[in-house]
Amino acid sequence: MQNNDSARRCGSVTLRPADISTRLVVERLGQLERHELSRFTGDLPGPDGQFDFPRLSRFFTDTDHHAYLIHSGEQLAGFCLVRPFDGGSSFIHSFFVVRALRQRGVGLAAATDLLRSRRGRWAIAFVEENEPAARFWREVATDVVGNSWTKELRRAPNTGRTFTFLHVDVDRRERDQS
Repeated sequence: MQNNDSARRCGSVTLRPADISTRLVVERLGQLERHELSRFTGDLPGPDGQFDFPRLSRFFTDTDHHAYLIHSGEQLAGFCLVRPFDGGSSFIHSFFVVRALRQRGVGLAAATDLLRSRRGRWAIAFVEENEPAARFWREVATDVVGNSWTKELRRAPNTGRTFTFLHVDVDRRERDQS
């Protein structure tokens, strides 16, 4: 459920399932996301000029992985990827809104709609150095479940980088409110 201010600023925000016919759109937006995150990850593009996105294909082949395109009205606004995680949680693997539509409520509307779209536990990860993302995800979690979300720090085994994980339990009550 969008608050009235967000609804006025961004119009109608929708999440539309992406499939093989829109995979290239997700791949292109994924390159923009990877480029933006490179200032925190240190990742560089390969010799072909593209950033590695090793798990992306699974979102178009595995039935428990889901890709969505975010639209503001009819305008393409971004994408998100959701996959299974520890203990049956849903994990937001990627979430990206183009810069021109940030600070207009598009991301907040899309993220809260995503979390409210299914019951259960969600996991959201980010690096604290990405201060806009840290603020954004705390705002989303609070918007969906009030102050009942939890936080933990985890170190990635392959990079040693520390991530903040927010855990958000969306129950029937939150879904009914949306």
